[in-house]
Amino acid sequence: MSVREDLRNIAIIAHVDHGKTTLVDQLLKYSGTFRENEQVDERAMDSGDIERERGITILAKNTAVQYKDTTINILDTPGHADFGGEVERIMKMVDGVILVVDAYEGTMPQTRFVLKKALEQKLTPIVVLNKIDRPNTKPDEVVDEVLDLFIELGADDEQLEFPVVYASALNGMSGYEPDTIEETMDPIFKTILEHIPAPKDTGEEPLQFQVALLDYNDYVGRIGIGRVFRGKIHVGQQVTVMKQDGTTKSFRVTKLFGFSGLKRIEIEEAKSGDIVAVSGMEDINVGETICPQNHLEALPILRIDEPTLQMTFVVNNSPFAGTEGKWITARKIEERLTKQLETDVSLRVTPTESPDAWVVSGRGELHLSILVENMRREGFELQLSKPKVITKEIDGVLCEPVERVQIDVPEEHTGAVMEALGIRKGEMLDMINYGNGQVRLEFKVPSRGLIGYPTEFMTQTHGYGILNHTFEAYEPMVKGNIGGRRQGVLVALENGRASAYGITQLEDRGVIFVEPGTQVYAGMIVGEHNRENDLTVNITKEKHLTNMRTSTKDSTVTIRKSRKMSLEESIEYLSDDEYCEVTPTSIRLRKKILNKNEREKAAKRNK
Repeated sequence: MSVREDLRNIAIIAHVDHGKTTLVDQLLKYSGTFRENEQVDERAMDSGDIERERGITILAKNTAVQYKDTTINILDTPGHADFGGEVERIMKMVDGVILVVDAYEGTMPQTRFVLKKALEQKLTPIVVLNKIDRPNTKPDEVVDEVLDLFIELGADDEQLEFPVVYASALNGMSGYEPDTIEETMDPIFKTILEHIPAPKDTGEEPLQFQVALLDYNDYVGRIGIGRVFRGKIHVGQQVTVMKQDGTTKSFRVTKLFGFSGLKRIEIEEAKSGDIVAVSGMEDINVGETICPQNHLEALPILRIDEPTLQMTFVVNNSPFAGTEGKWITARKIEERLTKQLETDVSLRVTPTESPDAWVVSGRGELHLSILVENMRREGFELQLSKPKVITKEIDGVLCEPVERVQIDVPEEHTGAVMEALGIRKGEMLDMINYGNGQVRLEFKVPSRGLIGYPTEFMTQTHGYGILNHTFEAYEPMVKGNIGGRRQGVLVALENGRASAYGITQLEDRGVIFVEPGTQVYAGMIVGEHNRENDLTVNITKEKHLTNMRTSTKDSTVTIRKSRKMSLEESIEYLSDDEYCEVTPTSIRLRKKILNKNEREKAAKRNK
């Protein structure tokens, strides 16, 4: 059987922040995909606002570059395990992968996660050691680490013979030896052409096209992106979709899009090996096969990672509801969640008994918080409950998700971290002391135990620790309560503005979350108590004005800086009886029951 020597399909995989997207930028620039005078942003593949701000890839992106006479389809995948569903499906579309590893940090939890997916699909790997120009890199050690990881993950003999290219993606340099890199991307391109297998040419056989990613466009509706595994597909062709439930539907291909650089271009025809986008079918889903009406043969269904975490989304009913957002009704929130389901296949939305609440399940805290962040930027107001892990029964045993945690910390903080993870039912797997004051710890921890831990971890390590975690497996559930917040909170007594006087009176009671002048309401959380119980406080209290001189008249009051929490930190911080109120301009924490007396009665009943 002949092969298409003019085409290669590869995915770029790596741990978060090891430089995948920057590398794709350089490959695009070096291949002459952009015009000389074209303005190109850094990390051009990260097109979403949040992706650009946080420097992470959330959605897989595909691009195509021309190198000499060959078209190379490159898929940039998310490095974070919360978006693992995307990674797994992309592996089905390509014939090889470029594994990018930081030459200083070495292999990380998500390196293991993405590499495991690639090796399971029997893909041909190329290893690129990136950031080789940084001081203190250890290329030989990192290559050994990568080899050990390949062996541990069960790579076959061919996969173990991976070629290594050294690069500094930021500076557009690469080479075959760590100390001889030059300002060129040729070594990477040449290695792709030499090592990645070309797709088979089966243009004369009946069509098989499988949808791996979804997109949505207001003009043409749903768009299925995938690979033509066999045969040809052209505009105007009558085809059949083989649905996941076994039914079939016919439709006509209204538009076909190919990829060139960062642009989608309309094409008339695509053949085996091409990665294209197809429109014309309203309810097409990931994993479904498109084939001719007279030759129905489905490809194996793609497995989609199940959600591991759920949160309740509630209509905002706080005293400030509707003052900052544009979309606040149950109908609008439900429409928005339904729209998200169009393209996000790892998300589940389940109605509850209340018409104002929905249980939203996703792959992890990051997955759900990015959805919330997008909603608040679009003008939505809503409230979120504490996240809960999703348990499931396997062979009659109740199981819960367990994560592999890798921690890099200065030596003096290892005791505190080990003790904290021990309380959270963590099991230590490995400890490496690098001898330069840095220690790497590896644990297996139930996902429940990690909820709320990152904030505590930053305090324990004074901001010097690095924590990475990735889903490992479902294991029998550990008995008892684990994790959760130990401290109580300071709760506002009445509506009003937080006063400087009120805040200074409370500073010895704990950490304050609000600044003077902030509008608060009764039941809103305004700080963390330094004891385990909750305390209702009067933060709006003003100093009484009298004509008596006070002994402290001439001393200037300085207020400590308040603690500002991000959306993720606020969600992690929640207890069972609290909500996080999210609006386009504010993130507030509050008690579910705002009235002090009713709250105390409910607490007694629960005891």
